[in-house]
Amino acid sequence: MQKIKSLMARQGLKSPQESMADLSPVENLRIPSTEEMRELRQQPIDPQAEQEIIDSIEEVYFSNDSFDMVRHELEKLPPELNLQELEEYRDKLKRQQAAVSKRVADLILEKQPSYVKELERVTALQANLQLAAVICTNARRQLRVSKEEFTEASLGLLANQRRRQLLTGLLKSLRTIKTLQRTDVRLSEMLEEEDYPGAIQLCLECQKAASTFKHYSCISELNSKLQDTLEQIEEQLDVALSRTCKHFDVLHYTKVQKAYTLLGKTQTAMDQLHMHFTQAIHNTVFQVVLGYVELCAGNADTKFQKMQYKDLCTHITLDSYIPCLTDLCKALWEVMLSYHRTMQWHEEHDKQKTVPSQDDAAGEPDELTVDRSYVKKKLEHGLTRIWQDVQLKVKVYILGTDMSNFKYDDFIVVLDVISRLMQVGEEFCGSKSEVLQESIKRQSVNYFKNYHRARLEELRMFLENETWELCPVKSNFNIAQLHEFKFMGQCRSPSVSPSRQAASSAGPALKELSLFQQYHQDGNPFEMHIEHKEEETEDVLASNGYESDELEKSVYQDYDSDSDVADELKQDYVDEQTGDAPLKSVSRETIRSKKKSDYNLSKACAPILTNTTLNVIRLVGKYMQMMNILKPIAFDVIHCVSQLFDYYLYAVYTFFGRNDMYESSGLGLISSRLRTTLNRIQESLIDMDPVGENAGVHGPPEDRKEKVPSPHLSQMVILTDSGTLYGLAQRVVATESLVFLAEQFESLQSHLDTMMPAAKKPFLQQFYSQTVSTASELRKPIYWIVAAKAIDYEQMLLMMAGVKWDIKEIMSQHNVYVDVLLKEFEQFNKRLGDVSRHVRIPLPVSNVLWEHCIRLANRTLVEGYANVKKCSNEGRALMQLDFQQFLMKLEKLTDLRPIPDKEFVETYIKAYYLTENDMEQFIKNHREYSMKQLANLVNVCLGSHINKKARQKLLAAIDDIDRPKR
Repeated sequence: MQKIKSLMARQGLKSPQESMADLSPVENLRIPSTEEMRELRQQPIDPQAEQEIIDSIEEVYFSNDSFDMVRHELEKLPPELNLQELEEYRDKLKRQQAAVSKRVADLILEKQPSYVKELERVTALQANLQLAAVICTNARRQLRVSKEEFTEASLGLLANQRRRQLLTGLLKSLRTIKTLQRTDVRLSEMLEEEDYPGAIQLCLECQKAASTFKHYSCISELNSKLQDTLEQIEEQLDVALSRTCKHFDVLHYTKVQKAYTLLGKTQTAMDQLHMHFTQAIHNTVFQVVLGYVELCAGNADTKFQKMQYKDLCTHITLDSYIPCLTDLCKALWEVMLSYHRTMQWHEEHDKQKTVPSQDDAAGEPDELTVDRSYVKKKLEHGLTRIWQDVQLKVKVYILGTDMSNFKYDDFIVVLDVISRLMQVGEEFCGSKSEVLQESIKRQSVNYFKNYHRARLEELRMFLENETWELCPVKSNFNIAQLHEFKFMGQCRSPSVSPSRQAASSAGPALKELSLFQQYHQDGNPFEMHIEHKEEETEDVLASNGYESDELEKSVYQDYDSDSDVADELKQDYVDEQTGDAPLKSVSRETIRSKKKSDYNLSKACAPILTNTTLNVIRLVGKYMQMMNILKPIAFDVIHCVSQLFDYYLYAVYTFFGRNDMYESSGLGLISSRLRTTLNRIQESLIDMDPVGENAGVHGPPEDRKEKVPSPHLSQMVILTDSGTLYGLAQRVVATESLVFLAEQFESLQSHLDTMMPAAKKPFLQQFYSQTVSTASELRKPIYWIVAAKAIDYEQMLLMMAGVKWDIKEIMSQHNVYVDVLLKEFEQFNKRLGDVSRHVRIPLPVSNVLWEHCIRLANRTLVEGYANVKKCSNEGRALMQLDFQQFLMKLEKLTDLRPIPDKEFVETYIKAYYLTENDMEQFIKNHREYSMKQLANLVNVCLGSHINKKARQKLLAAIDDIDRPKR
């Protein structure tokens, strides 16, 4: 740039600034001199050559204005100077300078028209500026004149008016500030009145007003004070929110929620609320348990307050366990009820907000929608969390005490309370309460094992001291009348606690209400089980064994009288025999004949049972009640119930039915099913080793602990006295009480089946099909002993041995042994009547007794006939006459039809007339006869119609039949 300026100076040109100072509007542009133009024309005119010269110039010449070209060129000179080279380099520099000067001159000439135009614009601008200066001078002169014409008084008036307006605004501000300074008193009053929304509204308005006057220095202190007050309000609001966790009040909670809404902290309030509920659960259970622990400790020792809740629960005594548990559940119920009512409040509040917003739903702020959604989800999730906290606290309390030594009623109360709590949990959040179920199952299994073991020992003691006397109960006795079975009378789910029965029995309307609806305002579901327990009464015992004087008199009436039989008795006759209702076609005579065989003597057909039977039934009721409340241990309980029945059945069999003569009788008195059942009971339940002997030899101690020693019959029970028909009364009471017990088990099967886990139902079915159904089968072996001893069959054999059977003429008079045998039966009949005056003998029992006696008598007859050495056809006819006489008289004594083993005798007598071939076929087909009886039949026929060869053949056939048995 400096070079261009020097070139311009050398050519007589000036910069625009210099030209502006010198030019006049009329001055013409300077034209280059002739010499300059000539010099320029002398320069090479070839543009390409000119460009090459310019390109040959070093780059350093174009760098900046501060470049010192002289110094540069001098520094380039070599140490030794050569004049010719210097001149040549100088000429080169000149040519370069000339080329640059020419190019600059050309550029200047090219831009000269634009330069001229710009100078003209500058000239015009100068003229405008001179005009503006004149206008400004005139304006200042006119302003000076205006100032002189207007008075300073007028302007002062306007200034004062403006100042007045400012002071009025200031006074308003000062009054507002004064009011703000006094709001703290009003805020304190509103907080005492628990008007939280009003206090927050006032505080927020004050803060807004304070922000308007923040330019005042006193307001900064007021702002700080208002912020502290707002924080204090939030703290008190948090305390007020925590109070709703135990005692929910709609008005109080509405104020609190409105206050949080004004603060814009609805979500924060919900988070705080759940934290308070968790804290309320912890504090509540701790204070309840601590109160009972300190009360039981009886001193002011404060060490308990520093204990953990888990350790504190271990200090609860057995006496205070149930009251403490009840109070614990009551307190937790209050917390859950508050949470439930909190959810209800929000549901109703959302409905009220939703209805008016339907018209202008688009105008509803998104924040409100988000808050409602957040609150709803938080409350729903909180249900499970709150219930989980409750379960864990109660679980710690349940497992903190060993319940194995609790009384049954106390343990049932515990189960009842926990079951009611689980019902609350199900209604609260739909939970199955797995935590509570697992903890109470652990305690129940532990308790039930000890309880069942003690009850089995108790049952053994009862059985060993039982005199098998009739327990007088009313004729309409039913297990549902026992308070242990009251729970079955209610139509409800087995998972519902018994204490709910009182509520469900109060009326159908209450059944449809949940616990939270029933106790919405007042009351507590954990107070009902005590009242329910006090209301339990039962009336099942008859006075002196009879229900009225008329019934007592009827006992001693002749049972063969022609008086009408009551409908109940008719029904009872048929029920006990077949289990069916009486048919309309049954004749009056048949009913009368049946009455002759039923030795109940009109004793109202009351069930036959003993005190021990009643005790077992009560135990079953208690077991079922426990199972009903706590289904997870249903299988364990049912297994123990089956053991009660097994032990009772085994005891009755051991006392009255065990006899080595069964096998030799050949009557099949014990079926294979009954024998299998008895063997199973003996192996699984009966400890056959005496106490203290061979301990630890027969199986591990755990297995022996599950077993019970075999019971022993009381010495007061005499079974050898013929005057009492060998203890027939006791046998009837024992056997029929077992049958009655089996009938009660049958009636309970459907109920037990509903409680049994599906995987374990085959066990229940097997128990009923193989054990309960075999109870009535014990009648045969037990009553057979009476039948075998009641009639002197040996005397009859001796008398038959003295009869001559090889007579030659047909006799018209039967033998004396028939009359003696019939007298024995009449005496037996009379003894049955005597026994029935004390104990009712049901029709199935009398039938079994008569069947045994007749069967034994008929087999004795066959045995007597088989002892005959010689017999003629007339002798066989006499045998038939004796047997027909026996049957004719016997049919008058008993209603039993058909007569048992009648064909057994008749077939044997008629076999005397068979030919050789028929006799051989008879031997093969009739294996019910003994080898002796068949051999005697062949020997007696020898000489009449069977020769010796045939005799040998027949005896060989008999021997072939007998050989596999040996």
